[in-house]
Amino acid sequence: MDSKSFLNEILKDVEVDLTQAFDRNFERKSFFNKKWKTTKHANSRGSLLLRSGRLRKSIKSSTKTGKISWSSNLPYASIHNEGGEIVVTAKMKSFFWAMHYKSSNAVVFNVRKKKAANTKRNRSLSAEASKWKAMALMKVGTKMKIEERRFIGFDPAVEMRIKKVVDHNLQNLNKEILKKLK
Repeated sequence: MDSKSFLNEILKDVEVDLTQAFDRNFERKSFFNKKWKTTKHANSRGSLLLRSGRLRKSIKSSTKTGKISWSSNLPYASIHNEGGEIVVTAKMKSFFWAMHYKSSNAVVFNVRKKKAANTKRNRSLSAEASKWKAMALMKVGTKMKIEERRFIGFDPAVEMRIKKVVDHNLQNLNKEILKKLK
C-alpha cells in the first residue's frame, strides 16, 4: 500500500466516523457533550432542529485534496450552527401571522360553554399561537437573536475521534507489514 492510498483510506474513515457523530448530535440535542440551549417557548412539534429533519438530511461531506468538509444547501444551517442575529422582514411577519392562525384554529372548542376546552393539547396550542403572535407583532427591522446550536465543527471530541481512526489504521498497516515480512 502506498502512502497516498493509505492517507486517502484514513481520510475516508475519518469522514465516515465524523459524519455519523455529527448526525448523532441531532439525536443528543447537543454538540457532543455541550447541550443546546432550550427555546424560550415550548413547541408541540418537537426539538427546534429536528422538526422536519431537513437540516439533518441536508448535511453532506466531501473529501478533496487531503481535506474533509461538511456543508448544507439550506440557508439557515449556518445561523443555527454559529448563532447570530436576523432582521425581521415583512415576509417573515406574514409567515408568523399564518402560523399563528394555523395553530389557533387547531384549538378544540367546547360548544356548550362557548370557549376553548381546557385540555393539555389546547393549552399547548394556545402557547404556540401566542408565540407566533408575539413574533408577528414585531416591527419590520427588529433584530431577533438566534442562539448557537452547534451540530458541526471542531471540538476536543472530534480530535479524539480522529486520533482513534488514525491509530486504528496505523495498527492495521503495522499488521499488514508484519504479515509481509514473515
